[in-house]
Amino acid sequence: MADKKADQFYTRPPKLGKWEGFKIFLWNPETSQFLGRTGSSWGKILLFYLIFYAVLVGFFAAMLAVFYQTLDDTKPKWQGDNSLIGSNPGLGFRPMPPDSNVESTLIWYKTGEPKNVQYWIDELDKFLEPYQQQTTSENVQNCDNRDKPDEGKFCDFKVTNAIAPCNKDYGYGFGSKEGGGPCIFLKLNKIFGWVPDYYTNATAPSNMPKHLRDHIAKEEMTGQHHVVWVDCEGENPADVENIGPIYYFPQRGFKAKYFPFTNVKGYVSPLVAVHFEKPTRGVLINIECKAWARNIHHDRVDRRGSVHFELMVD
Repeated sequence: MADKKADQFYTRPPKLGKWEGFKIFLWNPETSQFLGRTGSSWGKILLFYLIFYAVLVGFFAAMLAVFYQTLDDTKPKWQGDNSLIGSNPGLGFRPMPPDSNVESTLIWYKTGEPKNVQYWIDELDKFLEPYQQQTTSENVQNCDNRDKPDEGKFCDFKVTNAIAPCNKDYGYGFGSKEGGGPCIFLKLNKIFGWVPDYYTNATAPSNMPKHLRDHIAKEEMTGQHHVVWVDCEGENPADVENIGPIYYFPQRGFKAKYFPFTNVKGYVSPLVAVHFEKPTRGVLINIECKAWARNIHHDRVDRRGSVHFELMVD
């Protein structure tokens, strides 16, 4: 038998061409291998990865479930100064310029071109649509004779003839051929749980415009001073000269009954419609509007507590 083993020699496998070698790699009939592995080898690999990814998905799902247990659908986990947006609200304005000028804050229109004017009117129609639909919300409450809504409710904000000429019937002031100017709507950014600290005549700061201080003193006499006040003015002396008379509807700020914001379903932010009655035609006017409360701080660089836009009426 030893002589028989000694007579056995290693025989070199036959040399195959590229195509024949590829076919053998795909399926080797002698060893029953597919792509270099037998059926049992492929089965073990597939079973391993199936178990591996099942465990991975299960672990991820478990961690996600634990994470969601720490969240509340109705209020943010981090509030006030601990949140990303902080506790100093800013102001926003509408209507906004076209999307083609997304970084622009210029409101520019020609009263003699109906198509140009119609864009701004349509933008305000879309913006004010939720205010027309709020009456269908089960959480809305009429607060004409009360200071606060009930728990889980919010006070309605009516866009009615009381804000004329800043309503749809008057085209929001756009397109007036008698020299009138447009209405710009301001709203305070929503911050969950934020409650304003209202100014009184005694606490009004020295940098507050005198006409606003006088207005607060007058309102305080009747107990109507619990308001986040709004004031708009030209940024530069030339802007002050060209801006013309300014009127605020339905009043000069946001009443206390709309605070705090608690994410009640259907809630809409209160608005102040600022009517620029007779801005100088054909002149670019830089305008800054500020919200005034003791816990609102102004920063022109970061636009905290204020908003800037330009107005040009041709």
